[in-house]
Amino acid sequence: MSDLQQTIREMGRRARAAATQLALASRADKDRALRAMADAMLAARAEILSANADDLAAAEKTGLAKAMLDRLRLDEKRLAAMADGVRTVAELPDPVGRVQREWSHANGVRFSKVSVPIGVIGIVYESRPNVTSDAASLCLKAGNAVILRGGSESLRTNLAVAAALARGLAASGLPGDAVQLVPVADRDAVKHLAALDEFVNLIIPRGGRGLIEAVVANARVPVIKHYDGICALYVDAAADLAMAEKIALNAKCQRPGVCNAIETLLVHRAVAEKFLASAGRALLERGVQLRMDAAAHAALGSSLNSQHSTLISAAQPQDFRTEFLDLILAVKVVDSLDAAIAHIDAHGSHHSDAIVTADAAAAEKFLNAVDSATVYWNASTRFTDGGEFGFGAEIGISTDRLHARGPMGLEELTTYKYVIRGEGQVR
Repeated sequence: MSDLQQTIREMGRRARAAATQLALASRADKDRALRAMADAMLAARAEILSANADDLAAAEKTGLAKAMLDRLRLDEKRLAAMADGVRTVAELPDPVGRVQREWSHANGVRFSKVSVPIGVIGIVYESRPNVTSDAASLCLKAGNAVILRGGSESLRTNLAVAAALARGLAASGLPGDAVQLVPVADRDAVKHLAALDEFVNLIIPRGGRGLIEAVVANARVPVIKHYDGICALYVDAAADLAMAEKIALNAKCQRPGVCNAIETLLVHRAVAEKFLASAGRALLERGVQLRMDAAAHAALGSSLNSQHSTLISAAQPQDFRTEFLDLILAVKVVDSLDAAIAHIDAHGSHHSDAIVTADAAAAEKFLNAVDSATVYWNASTRFTDGGEFGFGAEIGISTDRLHARGPMGLEELTTYKYVIRGEGQVR
């Protein structure tokens, strides 16, 4: 066993011991700890911001992309927001101990199905230091210990944040080992963590496809994930076209770099010319590149200025399987609702897909037939978010079927056990 393997294994052993203690913690215990963690982060602001400055300097030297540098950067305002986020979790209802169902046997034995913590959760993620505090606070609220493995570019920042969180935990009387961060940038740490089924109960990777595939390839622990957000909007023959245009612009342009933005626009042939003449122009005016099949290009019409024409190109087959995360949209004309559903089934990622229509029967068919974690009728896919769902916070989004699907809040960080109470009954 290598030194790194031994380090990860020891972290797992300590996390398991901490999880055993957390399972007995009351809501008051956990909420007090969360507030202490928030206070400890602010008390360590000088240490955290200094570490972040070192990470930024190193990242700039390696040529890290500007967008990634912005995700990495912390300042007083962002650090305060991180602390506020931890305090917000303290205000959320405790998901542990909730009785999901109760019933009795004919002989008087009483059964109940009760929410309990999962145990030890590994979170693997990339640049954003706020994930360190977000993941730690959510896991703790649900009674879980967590082992964090952040990106190498944010290692110094993450270590400083995690150390502050652990100090806050210990000061509150809960075990500091409930929040641990892998202290090295070695990529093999991910492999060892994902294989640590002796102590770790679940891995949640947050990041690009490469990171998630690396976790899955080495996992001996269950993994909850989503690879891509190839989300589609279908404009039906019975759509309110003004509504459809508003939804398309929001779902593509508000934040094109997120997983719940649309990457594909499907338009029924009956409304293609009328819809694309207006919505297509509106998308182009916002700088969206349109990769269009021949029918969509023809429906768009020729009355475009020269700068718009440079944003239009012929769609290639791979465009309908690509998560662009940019102001790029693949556009296709379809002959029917069934064709739209078939396209989404063949090319989508089972994340978030939407239909715009005034036909209730068509909408219900779409909602039932499209096999995605979240499906929408006359609303933007941008609502696929734990905060928008009313969960208060989110650990990630899953396109799996087990054990969670869609935005994952506190409830998805629990499992359940059956509790049986009797008075001496035997079978």
